[in-house]
Amino acid sequence: MTPLTLKAALIATIISALVVFLTRAFPFIVFSYRDPPRIISFIEKYIPPMIMAVLVVYCFKDVEFASRPWGLPSIIALGATALLHLWKRNAMISIFGGTVLYMALSRLPC
Repeated sequence: MTPLTLKAALIATIISALVVFLTRAFPFIVFSYRDPPRIISFIEKYIPPMIMAVLVVYCFKDVEFASRPWGLPSIIALGATALLHLWKRNAMISIFGGTVLYMALSRLPC
């Protein structure tokens, strides 16, 4: 396999950037003069909570509730994440705070 030349790498980078930009701009261009279809409004409203529910189930799938520490680090971190989100209404703060708390609690000796 031959390495890319500088010219080929720049062309590939510019094309990739253009494709990403157009992908991001497409909905704004299409729906700038009219309301989006009802299915788009449904997806916008209901998909994020559904994704979060799936992530919560995924995070708890391997937790051992029958043995020590009975899933307490996961449960406490989930509660802290929910409380942080209710308090600050900022997804980054709540996710980061819950993750840091979980990592700290999971490292404590039982």
